[in-house]
Amino acid sequence: MNNTLCRSAALLTLLAAPMLARPAAAATLLVGENQQYKTLSAAIDKVSDGDTIKIDAGEYFDCASIASNNITIIGAGMDKTVFTDKTCGGKAILITVGEHITISDLTLQRARVADFNGAGIRGEGQSLLVERVHFDNNQNGILMGAWPGATMVIKDSLFTKNGTCEGSCGHGVYVGVIDKLTVENSKFFNTREGHAIKSRAKATEVIDCDIEDGPTGTSSYQIDIPNGGSLIARGNTIEKGPKSQNHTAAIMVGEEGITQKTSQIIVENNTMTQHGDYSTLLIKNFTATEAELKNNKLIGHIRPLMGDGNVD
Repeated sequence: MNNTLCRSAALLTLLAAPMLARPAAAATLLVGENQQYKTLSAAIDKVSDGDTIKIDAGEYFDCASIASNNITIIGAGMDKTVFTDKTCGGKAILITVGEHITISDLTLQRARVADFNGAGIRGEGQSLLVERVHFDNNQNGILMGAWPGATMVIKDSLFTKNGTCEGSCGHGVYVGVIDKLTVENSKFFNTREGHAIKSRAKATEVIDCDIEDGPTGTSSYQIDIPNGGSLIARGNTIEKGPKSQNHTAAIMVGEEGITQKTSQIIVENNTMTQHGDYSTLLIKNFTATEAELKNNKLIGHIRPLMGDGNVD
């Protein structure tokens, strides 16, 4: 066959071949009183991997379980887009089952369920990012179980009046055995009974946060790392108030038994204040890893450390 015939045959073969399917472009779904979708749960029924859901300002008696991947859910602003009082699956206002989910610019409030573990967000997948979300008066602010390989990042968020010990204790943030928890530039105020942050993660970072009981908060610990695991607590403002239900320490590491490798414990550049007729510790360390305390300012009846470590 000559070259001209070969080229013609190749062209006919190409034209006869089915067109390769192109991935659908990511969509933006709009939610609100005057939008196509009146509720988040209605939009979730139509969402596909990679989509974004934008929610208008307003108060929504709604909840949703998010099973798709690479989803962004964004409201009109903290305290402008409010989800209140309703939970899904006996778990949470929002349940994140898919991977790589971002939730931002919302308020999630008053989550209650029968086993007292009602959360603003229940994490059941990989790689959750939470930005500019207000968690108010929930049994748990955020709750994530043990998910190997999972990570959670919380930034620029506010936690008020979360926690309970009516059943098993709920907290501001509680994660099981995941790879890493990062909490940055967030405020925890008036936590009730439980801990502001409880983490069984392999590594936990709490950076530039404000963690305060205030005059009425009844929290236990400000940061609890109950099974070991690496910890960096840097640049935080920490306060134990007069009604704190556990005077032992602001930061506890390993008090429930050491089941995780603890590569480092760094507690530096924090300011801690204690109010009330009791003494306390900045950190109590049950692990054999030496805690490194540097440049912390302590105001009140506070000792810096009990357990292995160095104070600079």
